[in-house]
Amino acid sequence: MEIFDNSKDYGFSSTSFEMVRKDTNVKIKDAKFESKPTTFAKDAFRRFCKNKSSVAGAVIIAILLAASFLYPAISPYDVSPTSTYLTQALLPPKLNKSGTGFWDGTKNYKHIVYDQINECPADFIAHAVTKINVGDIEYTNIASKYGRNGYIALYNDKVLAPGASDDSLNGFFLNYTDFKVTSSGNYVAKLGLGTKEGQFEEAEMTDYRVRLQYKDSDSSTKYLELADWSSNYTDQTYDLSSALITAGISEIEKAKVRVEIKAKETKTFLLIRSAEIVCADATENENLAGIGFTDANKAAMVTRNEDGSYDKNYWQSNVFRHVYNVEMKYCDFTYDAYDAVFGSNEMVIGQSIMNEYKAKGWCEYDFAVGPSSFVKLSEECPVDSVEEQHYDIKNSVYQLDTHTTYYKYLGLKKAPTYLLGTDAKGHDLVTKALKSLRTSLLVATIATVVSLAIGLVWGAIAGYFGGTTDIVMERFTEIISGVPWIVMMTLVILLLGNSIVTFAIALCMTDWIGPAATTRTQFYRFKGREYVLASRTLGASDWRLIFQHILPNGLGTIVTSVVLMIPGCIFSEASISYLGLGLKGVNSFGVLLSENQAYLNSFPALIIFPAIIISLLMISFNLFGNGLRDALNPSLKGGE
Repeated sequence: MEIFDNSKDYGFSSTSFEMVRKDTNVKIKDAKFESKPTTFAKDAFRRFCKNKSSVAGAVIIAILLAASFLYPAISPYDVSPTSTYLTQALLPPKLNKSGTGFWDGTKNYKHIVYDQINECPADFIAHAVTKINVGDIEYTNIASKYGRNGYIALYNDKVLAPGASDDSLNGFFLNYTDFKVTSSGNYVAKLGLGTKEGQFEEAEMTDYRVRLQYKDSDSSTKYLELADWSSNYTDQTYDLSSALITAGISEIEKAKVRVEIKAKETKTFLLIRSAEIVCADATENENLAGIGFTDANKAAMVTRNEDGSYDKNYWQSNVFRHVYNVEMKYCDFTYDAYDAVFGSNEMVIGQSIMNEYKAKGWCEYDFAVGPSSFVKLSEECPVDSVEEQHYDIKNSVYQLDTHTTYYKYLGLKKAPTYLLGTDAKGHDLVTKALKSLRTSLLVATIATVVSLAIGLVWGAIAGYFGGTTDIVMERFTEIISGVPWIVMMTLVILLLGNSIVTFAIALCMTDWIGPAATTRTQFYRFKGREYVLASRTLGASDWRLIFQHILPNGLGTIVTSVVLMIPGCIFSEASISYLGLGLKGVNSFGVLLSENQAYLNSFPALIIFPAIIISLLMISFNLFGNGLRDALNPSLKGGE
């Protein structure tokens, strides 16, 4: 065996021991590590960022959180529970200028009653109505202040026995007000009748007669026949003065006209279109004005006064009095709700306000002269015109009936626009929803954190020690979970009052059960693993095994379920608000949804927008939780 001699030259050089590829004779060099040492948190964050859906969920949650805190702070609209702006309640969403037809604060109405006197849709402001289309006359059997003409239908449900004749069963219809009749005054009663058959089921038109009712000197009731029983349903005229001459009566001070309908063996009715009493003497005719009617619908609307007295044009009946074939018109139109609220409307302006406008140089007005002295000097002046002036004796000030531009009256430079409209109290929906989201998220986050802390400790102890400890703790958990949350919530409110803290406590009393059960399951899954046994062999304490070895490995699953508790708490708060046990005196999602649920059909944005936010929260927290589950799973550390 040859011994290596350092002094001998074997022919080696510095490159004799370099590593080269045999096929290419290329030198092989050491490669640098492509990965860098990292911590568990950095690795978890890297894996979370690779889950694009989880990142999207986190971004949405961050945007909603930022909006809930920032937008209400910069919003010009006050949405505190104590503020009310009922004049601008339930405005539709507005983004574009009115008239564009899309998201412009207008609303289309179909088949709305048309006010034929003011020539606009009933109970709507005329200047805010556009694109109106008035339909043809339709008929209804219900009296309406917007109806015209028609008939008063006297319906008598009294029937006679076969062959019987008893005038005491006759129904009657008379004007209640007494009036004077003279034999020389040419007093005339006019009666308009109708022949619309089939108005009342199992009833037929009946005979009628007209009589003049009065009292003689001994105050006994007398009747003067004007016409005998008749079935002639054409218009009739009765000469009252001639009837007095025939009866040898010169004057009646207190007379009434009676239209009587005959009772038959079946139910009967009579249709009266008009009933008038007139006189050739113009002066006397003025006194008779209102004793009678030419519009049956209008006459049917007249009722007795609150003190029990009767108006001059009140007509009395001891049979059922209905209306028939009242003429109504309906219309389709577009309504600019913003113009109706913030445009020029009728307003009462006090003397002090008018003096303030005068002091600013916006207008001129002389209270000694009145409305004719008003001159508008600047477009900043809210008052457009003064219609009337009244003096309030009690307060010694003037009150002015004006047309005033409301948004200028509020001190605004231009009419406000609400992106998604306003609620029933006139609050901006976007501002209120985001402010409510902040409250609900705050309550839900506090309740979730507290519930998670309790659940982790409880579930860890039960799952780790098992045996008798687990059995006792599980029986206690079952007892708590068996009590309905509504009952527990009610008891807490009765004891501690209704507030955010109370609601959070009520949530924590039961919400910890879910995290506890999940934690317990994870401990049963991991406590028998080899690394736990090895740590116990090396002398690790129980608390070290629980919180440093087992819990971190099950944290991913626990976090996933816990993250969904936040939107779940918001749903719980919304549900309990429907029972009247929700938060009071604050803006919250539950209160918001409870107040707006009645307007789902007429103003769906009031429910749809909050529902979209809740849906986004649920989806985003779900995606976010899935990302956390994978990021916090130690078995995936270093993996792709």
